[in-house]
Amino acid sequence: MKTRYLTKASLIAAIYIVLTLIQTLPFPLASLTFGPIQFRLAEGLTLLPLVESAAIPGLFVGCLISNLLISYYSGFGLIDILGGSLVTLLAAYITSKMKNKYLGMIPPVLLNGLIVSIWVSYFTKIPYIYTTLGIAGGELASVAVFGSIILYVYEKSTNLKEW
Repeated sequence: MKTRYLTKASLIAAIYIVLTLIQTLPFPLASLTFGPIQFRLAEGLTLLPLVESAAIPGLFVGCLISNLLISYYSGFGLIDILGGSLVTLLAAYITSKMKNKYLGMIPPVLLNGLIVSIWVSYFTKIPYIYTTLGIAGGELASVAVFGSIILYVYEKSTNLKEW
């Protein structure tokens, strides 16, 4: 792999981790990063595979490390650490195949909403449909608002000067 690709993937992973930790460390906000309602600012990065292939492994590694670091708070264990990270990897790959930002929002919202909700619903004893709506809704908000801003800034910065 090229050094530039690895550097970009590493930076995206680091940004994902930092955003998750910033949101998780003040404990009252931690409940927004996992559970039946999930609003992770870092999930806004899931639009980057539309314009940057290095975002695919970067998001996976960032999510994996973040899930390891916050697994203490969630209590969902290995299924959430590995399962949630693999869902992010799959969503990133599918997003990279989409034609525009609006279609690119669909994979992370649907996959997180439908798959992550399985174990979150099981562990929290909250009905699956409510968990799905809470996770998908938080994901949509993060991707639509924060993701759109990230994508805009990324596209503007790469148009100014190539890395």
